[in-house]
Amino acid sequence: MKRFAFLLFLVGLLPACHPANPDTPHVIISTSAGDIEVELYPRKAPKTAGAFLSYIDSGFYKKASFYRVLNEDNQVTGAPISKLIQGGIWKTDHNRAVSLSGVPHETTRTTHILHTDGVISLARDKPGTGTSEFFICLGDQPGFDFGGENNPDGQGYAAFGKVVKGMDVVRIIYERPESNQSFTPPVPIYSISRK
Repeated sequence: MKRFAFLLFLVGLLPACHPANPDTPHVIISTSAGDIEVELYPRKAPKTAGAFLSYIDSGFYKKASFYRVLNEDNQVTGAPISKLIQGGIWKTDHNRAVSLSGVPHETTRTTHILHTDGVISLARDKPGTGTSEFFICLGDQPGFDFGGENNPDGQGYAAFGKVVKGMDVVRIIYERPESNQSFTPPVPIYSISRK
């Protein structure tokens, strides 16, 4: 009987022993508001997801923050309303952020990862300038997709994954006090690590 119970215990451990799926690696964004688990899509967006993972592996996000929010009350005049929280090292390690080479732009037309609720995407100025800064969508944001109205060049943003656990944490952060699109104070990101 003891042997049978031990075998049942070992069988119960098997799912935990399986290695992570390399096609959809998961990362944990650990914040002062709680953890956010994100599934990445390196097969669909290899350059963007690959760059994000390289920044994680290099320890760039050890002192990052969520520092920007777009909500219904702080939109740019004339742009469609969009909802997101933006994070990275722009405020905490600006010199490193501006020293990174831009990631070649992967449009949603190419990747087919649309900006739906919980999608994580690369922040950028011109196409190919995105690096360590990222945002998470709250609700569907079609204006961020290729051909969308939220970026004048029509190229949209490079989505590369989606929140699979912790959208409640994303919403808590989204509701934090802000002024002129900046959280006051920024929300600390303690680390971003592979699961």
